Amino acid sequence: MTTVCLSPDAVFDGKTLRRDIALRINGDVVELVTGDLPGAIGVNGTVSAGFVDLQVNGGGGVLLNTRPTVAGLHRIAAAHRAFGTVRLLPTVISDTPDVLDRAVDAVITNDGAAGILGLHIEGPHIAEARRGTHAARFLRPMDDRTISAVERLRRRSHAVMITVAPEMCTPDQIAALADMGAVVSIGHSDCDAETLSTALAAGARCGTHLFNAMSQMTARAPGIVGGLLDAGAYAGLICDGHHVSDAMIAIALRAQKTPERLFLVSDAMPTVGGPDRFTLFGEVVGLNAGRLVNAEGNLAGAHLSQAAGLGNLVNRIGIAPDRALSMVTRIPAEAIGLPDLAEINGRHVADLVVVDNGMTVRPLASVL
Repeated sequence: MTTVCLSPDAVFDGKTLRRDIALRINGDVVELVTGDLPGAIGVNGTVSAGFVDLQVNGGGGVLLNTRPTVAGLHRIAAAHRAFGTVRLLPTVISDTPDVLDRAVDAVITNDGAAGILGLHIEGPHIAEARRGTHAARFLRPMDDRTISAVERLRRRSHAVMITVAPEMCTPDQIAALADMGAVVSIGHSDCDAETLSTALAAGARCGTHLFNAMSQMTARAPGIVGGLLDAGAYAGLICDGHHVSDAMIAIALRAQKTPERLFLVSDAMPTVGGPDRFTLFGEVVGLNAGRLVNAEGNLAGAHLSQAAGLGNLVNRIGIAPDRALSMVTRIPAEAIGLPDLAEINGRHVADLVVVDNGMTVRPLASVL
């Protein structure tokens, strides 16, 4: 077995940047060692666990809705791994029940390969008033078909995040999903803070792309935005400079009641690692100045990787690197109950990255 020793500038252990740690790589497995290792190869940058992304619609030219197959899942995962994301939830947006069933079948058949943790089901049980790019013809109240799909995934221990609007499901349905172990996330909803509070009490514990496609915070009404922050719930953020202003992200990070519950998602579309346009529900969506917009003028997902979002957090918003790294590793991992995904010790070398001072990301394997 070949052993290689590395001495990086720092190691991010999921919470803090440590400068007293070296790495011993035995074969493909990484071991953390306190102190110096004689003959260790110096590495410029910080070694971290690869990123976790809980909302990935597509990548590598593939949209999960149009290619809900094992091959489609692998194409998406490979596109994002090139940017440092090593674990993800492919996301199926509002569509026919058959498309959801095919996506579930693909995830079950894939059985955890390629870093695919499970499935994010975003709709179709969302409010038309806040549907965004989701097609109105697919929207419907929560039904047994979707609950059965979640149950099939959870029976095989696949992670599930399901985005719902409280207007389109009952508290009992939310409780049933939560009891299965699904992460119920509130989004694409126009409900008020009181209704949100009822959903959280029933078992919802997350918000989908905070600020986007949800009721806003005003002087006399917290809306979903204020309600999620005040409740200390988990919530994803899209940090591309288009979906949410940099100032609002900074404000949200200061305002959250429970520290370290906000995490980054890419909301990525097929353009990440793929062509600059794709077809969504029969219409072409193209990339223009970094934005993806559909024919109605709504943002149609994002042209974004977790690495780019991380860079924006640090370089544009001024978030400390350790806090920013936690938002793409430990916090999303904790949100779905898999905190070990932020660990380095015992991980395969292919699951680790090096982040330089400018927040450029490369695989750790590239320095061996």
